[in-house]
Amino acid sequence: FASEFYDMRFLSEEGYPFPTAPPVDPFARIRVDDCGKTKGCFRYGKPGCNAETCDYFLSYRRIGTDIEFELSAQTDGWVAVGFSSDKKMGGDDVMACVHDDNGRVRIHHFYNVGQWAKEIQRNPARDEEGIFENNRVTCRFKRPVKVPRDETIVDLHLSWYYLFAWGPAIQGSITRHDIDSPPVSERVVSIYKYEDIFMPSAAYQTFSSPFCLLLIVALTFYLLMGTP
Repeated sequence: FASEFYDMRFLSEEGYPFPTAPPVDPFARIRVDDCGKTKGCFRYGKPGCNAETCDYFLSYRRIGTDIEFELSAQTDGWVAVGFSSDKKMGGDDVMACVHDDNGRVRIHHFYNVGQWAKEIQRNPARDEEGIFENNRVTCRFKRPVKVPRDETIVDLHLSWYYLFAWGPAIQGSITRHDIDSPPVSERVVSIYKYEDIFMPSAAYQTFSSPFCLLLIVALTFYLLMGTP
């Protein structure tokens, strides 16, 4: 009887076991020791920061005919990267990871019309995953290197300036970015070249320029030597 009960409960009518749902893998942490080696990275924030402590973090790497992106920012709303022909917002292909009211992080595709981001239904992202944890939005997704010609989706085999932005969201909709002048890559980015680039945030820029360092040295010398 026990064996018959087992068969009736766990076997389908055809006699095959019912399929079980595959286990859900937790979000894999972003590795920064690969930066500049097997993937390119941009870090914005405090010197020495990583994907969990930078104000903003982005990585990219080629996987076959796709590019895998990893984004993370200190925000409870959204984090995005834009691909631009110049360093200004407007006419840009934008991928954004948005934290909605249900606690999920979804990948959205936008096109910048001037200073306004218009959501585009055609979304090139796939294999997307994301997490909201410790007041950070973090995500990972792939998109094709080359796509059919489209004004709103650029070919990533070409080089573009990368625009970095993040900010709050209201009911899953993005709002204005957190800082007035979001960081942008100093030069165009090639997906075929992996670099690990650090950009100090505003709080660390004051004392990082050569002029300010020279001024500090001169002032220190003046104080130590005293006035005649």
